[in-house]
Amino acid sequence: MDPKPTSPIGLPGALIISAAIVAIAIIYTHKPTVITQQVPTTTQAAAVGMADVNGSDHILGNPDAPIKIVEYSDTSCPYCKVFYPIMQQVMNTYGPTGKVAWIYRSFPLDKPDADGNVLHPNSGHEAQALECAASIGGNDAFWKFTNRLYDITPSVTGTSPNGLDQKQLPVIAKYAGLDPVSFNDCLSSGQFKDKVEKEYLDGINAGVSGTPYSVLITTSGTRIPLAGAETYETMKTAIDALLNAPTQ
Repeated sequence: MDPKPTSPIGLPGALIISAAIVAIAIIYTHKPTVITQQVPTTTQAAAVGMADVNGSDHILGNPDAPIKIVEYSDTSCPYCKVFYPIMQQVMNTYGPTGKVAWIYRSFPLDKPDADGNVLHPNSGHEAQALECAASIGGNDAFWKFTNRLYDITPSVTGTSPNGLDQKQLPVIAKYAGLDPVSFNDCLSSGQFKDKVEKEYLDGINAGVSGTPYSVLITTSGTRIPLAGAETYETMKTAIDALLNAPTQ
């Protein structure tokens, strides 16, 4: 079932760049028009407990970019589907110059709530499929597979509760240039179930209370959490403010 609506979550009024720099004001005029999917909340400070970007991550763009955006996402989430092309636009703008890197982490909403209801029953399986694509074809195959999955997966809502037919996953694998047999063997083995669960728990530690949830990381290590499907204009404002700051 769909979560109860809440107020849209915009960017913080200020971004703390370092102890020596006054917070940079971020505009509120382009607040997102969608809300986040709701998951159990955490009392831990936002983004503090998040794992550092590491070799097991899926990175698009320059790994040494001055701004890294770690996104926690769910392939079945309608708001993630809204935000995904926005992140693609961000990378089209900042990726070629090496200024921004996109790090994708899975946060599948396939855990039962207090009433036993599961919001996105296929999302954990699909997150494992992303890992299989990466293990077989590397980083390029991961992003090609992920792009295609977001393109064709129906949003799981009250009017379309079933989401993607899971038989389409090997078809997407073939589209991404992967051997469907090897892909099916990987997916059926469940070998990446623990990795997906680890990313989910990392999201909880990062303060994720809904998807999509992003954390902007500067070269100084400052972490700025952004909850919800932000607009491109809002993302650009935040990124430009950080890039133009005297120090990051």
